[in-house]
Amino acid sequence: QVHLVESGGGLVQPGGSLRLSCVASGFTFSTNPMNWYRQIPGKPRELVAAISSNERDTVITDSVKGRFTISRDNSKNTVYLQMNNLEPNDTAMYYCQAPRQHSWGQGTQVTVSS
Repeated sequence: QVHLVESGGGLVQPGGSLRLSCVASGFTFSTNPMNWYRQIPGKPRELVAAISSNERDTVITDSVKGRFTISRDNSKNTVYLQMNNLEPNDTAMYYCQAPRQHSWGQGTQVTVSS
């Protein structure tokens, strides 16, 4: 069964950093692209970052470009979102997606506040 489990969220002060992890199972992770989305309160869910199966291609949305980095470790079936210089507007529920599997994780909450 396809399963995605996010972790690494929490409360952080502005300017701080977090690394989110998403562990995948139930499909061949190494051949699948992976995405990170977030849902900011009161706003629609948006794509934050995407990564190809071989890490050759990545997409980072403009609002977080230069601050967030997506990466993956295929040996661990894990995709990461490194978030640096966090801002209050980054506060959101962050979700991992395996788009070819039509699968989403349950999300991990990130709160940026002083």
